Amino acid sequence: MKQVDKQGDKNKIGAFGEQIAVNYLKRKGFTILNTNYLKKWGEIDVVAREMDTVRFVEVKTVSYETRNELNMVVSHGTWRPEENVHASKILRLNRAIESWILEHSYEGDWEIDVIAVRIVPRERYATVKYIRNAVFG
Repeated sequence: MKQVDKQGDKNKIGAFGEQIAVNYLKRKGFTILNTNYLKKWGEIDVVAREMDTVRFVEVKTVSYETRNELNMVVSHGTWRPEENVHASKILRLNRAIESWILEHSYEGDWEIDVIAVRIVPRERYATVKYIRNAVFG
């Protein structure tokens, strides 16, 4: 019997979603400053600059078996990946942001954004929803 590594699959899906988000931001003219900025107390998926504002981006990814399944979920307005940015996640994110700001002596404007990625890996299909200033730290 084949053993399924759910956590490993989840990590692969998350990493794939983060790469899609980075590519999306680059196409929109953002400069990527960091990816997977990690501290013991929190992680920032993507740090990007858009003009004079640094954007701390939380990426949430969910995968589907088929594009029809993805479209059905979207059309029925059921669960959205961005809803997975909970209070405890925001707290850890804020701690990591404080560290990044101190390490880089950054004194400018910044915001926390969310990118929700829905993917169908077998069909090499993805949708991206970019939510600016989604979290008020």
